[in-house]
Amino acid sequence: MTFTQATINGLFTGGLYALLALGLTFVFGIMRIINFSHGELVMAGSYITYFLFRTFKLDPFVSLLITIPLSGVLGYVIQRFFLNRILNAPHLNQILLTLGLSIILSNSALLGFSGNFYTIATAYSSKSIQVGDISFGLMRFLSFLIGLSLTAALYLVLKHTIIGKRLRAVSQNLEGAKVVGLNVDGIYLFAFIVSSVLAGIAGTLSVMLMYVHPHVGFSFIIKAFAIVILGGLGSIHGALLGALLWGVLESYTATYVVNGSGWADAIAFFVLIAFLVVRPKGLYGID
Repeated sequence: MTFTQATINGLFTGGLYALLALGLTFVFGIMRIINFSHGELVMAGSYITYFLFRTFKLDPFVSLLITIPLSGVLGYVIQRFFLNRILNAPHLNQILLTLGLSIILSNSALLGFSGNFYTIATAYSSKSIQVGDISFGLMRFLSFLIGLSLTAALYLVLKHTIIGKRLRAVSQNLEGAKVVGLNVDGIYLFAFIVSSVLAGIAGTLSVMLMYVHPHVGFSFIIKAFAIVILGGLGSIHGALLGALLWGVLESYTATYVVNGSGWADAIAFFVLIAFLVVRPKGLYGID
């Protein structure tokens, strides 16, 4: 039964990890940009949710009505005034710009909110669900469902809608997309806004499950990068599978290894390195 409990815990944690990684892999798949500021976009969503809860007593899920558009606006500003200017620059320039944005955003949060750790405790935060001998937290279960649902929704949009076909066209053949008259700049802007919204939703969920502080974005982005590399950069379903595998691996380590909680990240990264030696592109990597 311990094995089943550990597996369930890992899968539900993986649902939150999927949300962390989804926006990151989506932007790479469409724009071929590795966004080092993605963790800070998650952090921003957490702070927005926290202050709406503390100031106006808004339930975190209700506050998504505000967090989502504000995250979209932040994404618009970053893409329109920063990323848009270096889309054709060397990859190193793109990395340095997004890394610089990451540092600016985290230090701005430090100046504005101090280095204190904040979290949200609602009436249902500590509730758990019991199914036979298995128990799991309600919030982790909801995070798992939301992560699965958003991944499925994004996949369906890409496969079965007009905007999805345009996104895939730009991803697969940029020059061809320009030749047939697609508005590439508009598609890039849309993609980055979607990525930012996904980061904001992840931030709302994460502040109910853990703490937010000015440098939490670093831990988010490290884990998100590891997951999307495992699943394959640019792959939506790869990010989901990678997140679930990562969550389960962490859970098994915490359960079966002595002092496993402290070793969880180290062992997970060791497995990632070993896997990439055999399959460098990850599970579903794209060129």
